Amino acid sequence: MSGPASSAFISLTPHRQPSQRKPAPPGSTSKDKGAGNRPFFPLPLAAASPYNGAMQDLKYLSGYPEHILAQVRDLIASGRLGAYLDNKYPHRHPIQSDKALFQEAKSLKERHMRNAPPLASARYDAKLSPVKHTLGLHSYKAQVQGAKLKMKNSLTIAALFREGPPEFLRMILAHELAHFQEKDHNKRFYQLCCHIEPAYHQLELDTRLWLTWRELGDKE
Repeated sequence: MSGPASSAFISLTPHRQPSQRKPAPPGSTSKDKGAGNRPFFPLPLAAASPYNGAMQDLKYLSGYPEHILAQVRDLIASGRLGAYLDNKYPHRHPIQSDKALFQEAKSLKERHMRNAPPLASARYDAKLSPVKHTLGLHSYKAQVQGAKLKMKNSLTIAALFREGPPEFLRMILAHELAHFQEKDHNKRFYQLCCHIEPAYHQLELDTRLWLTWRELGDKE
């Protein structure tokens, strides 16, 4: 695929989904125990001085096919990555508090995973970082209530998602909710992700582009 930035520029077809050998997806960890402003991606970051290191590394896109990586490198080199993202995701979501995050996660669970264990809490955490490949965390703990053993599930989402489009937040919530029923990143897990969010694979790709764009901004 080629051409100017558009909502259909970089896309995954069913037979071109990323390899399972890639690093754990954004929101990869399971553990025991201001909206509507434009432009959302305002800077043509690489227009003046492309960051060649990012073009060669693309660490958030490891495992994706070369035809996608080539398009990403072209967007970076031409300074169009921000415009591409802004065209597809022009709005910032209003879910800024932990309470609102809990309600959003609970709503998704009730719509798509009614039989899964209940959600006890959800919160943002500034300590979670893409540098450590951790954008979300699912924690669970068994509790004895009378003669029954019940699981207490909690979600922690990286605070940087406060700044993102609603689609990216929905993707990472789908990822963490899928861990309620499947702890490993296997075929069934990704089926659950797509059950909650049908565009999961495309949104994961675009979230990785967003992380790349953010890192480019830090390098400027």
